[in-house]
Amino acid sequence: MPLAPKDQKAKAVFDTTVTPSDLKSAILRHLTYTLGKDAPNASVYDWRMALSYAVRDRIVEPWFASTRRTWAEDRKRVCYLSMEFLIGRILEDATINLGLRDIAEEAMKDFGQDFRAIVEDEPDAALGNGGLGRLAACFMDSMATLGCPAYGYGIRYEHGLFRQWFEGGRQVEAPEDWLTQRHPWEFERPESAYTIGFKGHIDTSGGKEVWVPGETVLASAHDTPVVGWQGKWANTLRLWQAAPTTLFDLDRFNRGDHTAAAEPEALARTLSRVLYPDDTTYQGKELRLKQEFFLTSAALQDILRRFLYNHSDLRALPRHVAIQMNDTHPAIAGPELIRLLTDVHGMDFTEALETARACLGYTNHTLLPEALERWPTFTFGTVLPRHMQIVERIDAWHRRSYPARPHYVGIVKHQDVRMGELAFIMAHRVNGVSALHTDLIKSHLFPELHRLHPDRIINQTNGVTPRRWLKMANRPLARLITDCIGDGWEDDLDRLRDLEPHIGDAGFRAAFDAAKRANKVQLAAWIKDSFGITVSPDAMFDVQIKRIHEYKRQLLNILETVAHWHAIKTNPGAAWVPRVRIFGGKSAPGYAVAKEIIHLINDVASVLNADPETRDLLVVLYPANYNVSMAERLIPAADLSEQISTAGKEASGTGNMKFMLNGAPTIGTLDGANVEILHEVGPENFFLFGLTAEEAVKRREDPDQSRKAIEASKPLQDVLQMVAEGTFSPDQPDRYHGLVHRIWHHDYFLVAADFDAYHAAQGLAGAAFADRDRWVRMAAMNTARAGFFSSDRTIRGYMRDVWSVDPAS
Repeated sequence: MPLAPKDQKAKAVFDTTVTPSDLKSAILRHLTYTLGKDAPNASVYDWRMALSYAVRDRIVEPWFASTRRTWAEDRKRVCYLSMEFLIGRILEDATINLGLRDIAEEAMKDFGQDFRAIVEDEPDAALGNGGLGRLAACFMDSMATLGCPAYGYGIRYEHGLFRQWFEGGRQVEAPEDWLTQRHPWEFERPESAYTIGFKGHIDTSGGKEVWVPGETVLASAHDTPVVGWQGKWANTLRLWQAAPTTLFDLDRFNRGDHTAAAEPEALARTLSRVLYPDDTTYQGKELRLKQEFFLTSAALQDILRRFLYNHSDLRALPRHVAIQMNDTHPAIAGPELIRLLTDVHGMDFTEALETARACLGYTNHTLLPEALERWPTFTFGTVLPRHMQIVERIDAWHRRSYPARPHYVGIVKHQDVRMGELAFIMAHRVNGVSALHTDLIKSHLFPELHRLHPDRIINQTNGVTPRRWLKMANRPLARLITDCIGDGWEDDLDRLRDLEPHIGDAGFRAAFDAAKRANKVQLAAWIKDSFGITVSPDAMFDVQIKRIHEYKRQLLNILETVAHWHAIKTNPGAAWVPRVRIFGGKSAPGYAVAKEIIHLINDVASVLNADPETRDLLVVLYPANYNVSMAERLIPAADLSEQISTAGKEASGTGNMKFMLNGAPTIGTLDGANVEILHEVGPENFFLFGLTAEEAVKRREDPDQSRKAIEASKPLQDVLQMVAEGTFSPDQPDRYHGLVHRIWHHDYFLVAADFDAYHAAQGLAGAAFADRDRWVRMAAMNTARAGFFSSDRTIRGYMRDVWSVDPAS
């Protein structure tokens, strides 16, 4: 296999003055003076914390330097507001970006410690759920890498979404406990605290509306530095923790009312305790709205304080600040910024509105109407009475601005405050996250608003950071890439195209295949240790890992798995390709259908994995509590990437990009960024199936479409009969009657309509995998053509087209 010439290798700018001896000294210093331990008595936790503090020391210098330069040059900052930042583990990622990964491993080896065990001792930060939060984390990495001055604003959730486990195959939720240990990467900022109000009433003073909140809490800042590639720039992730404005009612306590005495603290802790509390009750809805306002108001107060430190004219705010709303959760930013500018700083309403719009951008992440938040006017007006007034004024202003249109598209309609419309109207730019998604926003989601504002919607296709998802997560493949094309691809992912000439070389293909197999061997060992199930690394690892939702169609996957199992049992002598079908993901606690699908997957796994006739050819695995660290284990080992959502429902996806980057061809529909992946790799390296978005809309017009599809498919009929008869639930044969009835009669997400096409595509994937040389060529071509899907490219687009921000480095 030819190697890259020396003159092709980019010059690294890492701090090469750091030696293992230097790092060891810093580790011992923190072990002794920060943790109060000596080496002979230190636990894995102690060593991890000492190493983390030593690495953090190396981040602080570029963090301070970046902050000083931003202030000195009066640079425009991006303020990225997101309910989720799914950052995963930080330690190894930080060592990768600082160029200290191998040095850290050597230092820990000298102490007699296993670097891998230390890394895996770190809990995942429970700050997100799925793609929305992981995208925000990738964006923070890319903004730091590109020298884009930025603050990420989120909530410091005490218990995150939830910790998932299975009882009898059913999902059970428990609180995450990541903060029971000290979090070594953050700096508490008690001086940066802001009062956040809720409820209350409106007074009039001097002809002005004055909000008198009935409840208040403090938002207290915790800062985590986010360092970019090669440690050249670092930004801040600022997370807000809620604290009581009145710490404790001693008088009530002394009168024996001990519970009531702690009410202020209980209210505050509730706000930053759990991500996405169940909103099937009124109390849950109110808590969600409070959380969103808590995050947004704290961030905006912080932004204005920082601006006013150096400037006095708030009309200049858009020249210095770009505020990005990551989905509709922070959509209250428009009304809140207007409130702060008018009620607190005395600006005229219209001028405040125009100032706010010039600052704000809105990223839409969903095509599901139910996911575009709507708050009953009673709830919204009760929790945020002043903001209800402002929303109505914004609505009236927008209505007056377009008097000639026949059908008014309002923010307040049918007794609901529609947050998608609010975000759209209050943003100067609205962006989709894939080419198809952006087109559907224009034509299906906001068609009337698009006609009024034809230049407002633009596309910024999502991306992922190659530093975490290839350089760190897949070290065998990363080494091979560097050996072939040299350094520098980590922050210039288009250079992966230089791999293409090597794909014709048998030596390169053998090395590529060996890298994949090394990852599969590691995953197989983890599966054996964790579940007691033996799988062959030579089997096809077929992986679907994402939030459990009907439109993502884990149901289609498991039904086809049953069909595959049935085919093996019917014809055991055929040349079947061994498969390991791996699922991962959580359902929202109140989403009954998704939880039923989880139960079915686990029931099917129990039966198939115990079948002596087929278990060497087909295994189904569903590891509980899928998170970033599990993704880093599964994605490098995956052979086939399942991206099978109903066409027209997935905004983009980023898991599809991570699989592609790591050499896993896609089996998928023309949905989200699959369209662009197909364009990049070509149809010969992609297993395409299913209805298009337009065909899906047309199919739903037939009320009998699902019944007709089932009657036309003998394999699907057999599968549904097995499920309905209790083949996979012998203790309760009627367990899945409701799910089967839903497929027959209410199959909105077109599982039945796409089943045969998916089944055929799976057959083609199996045949391709059996031809090892063909498969390795396909896998390598996916990696070579993944350059477009770097989050660096995405952030450059935002900087140019949305934020008007120049890079500082």
